[in-house]
Amino acid sequence: GQLLQILEGHTDDVGSLAVAQNGTLYSGSTDRTIRVWSAVNGSHLRTLTGHAFPVTALAFGATGNVFSGS
Repeated sequence: GQLLQILEGHTDDVGSLAVAQNGTLYSGSTDRTIRVWSAVNGSHLRTLTGHAFPVTALAFGATGNVFSGS
């Protein structure tokens, strides 16, 4: 395969990824943040904060809500 995008922004390792039905990519990191990315052009859309520990799991519910674990 060919490298399509490099997504830069986390300040530590990324340990979890999830893709929403609309193609938006969510990445969870040991920097305790979740970053949201456009899968179309790789742009950073937002950063979700609030975890006290590294984000180790991401999943989507049936209604499209994202769930995270740390």
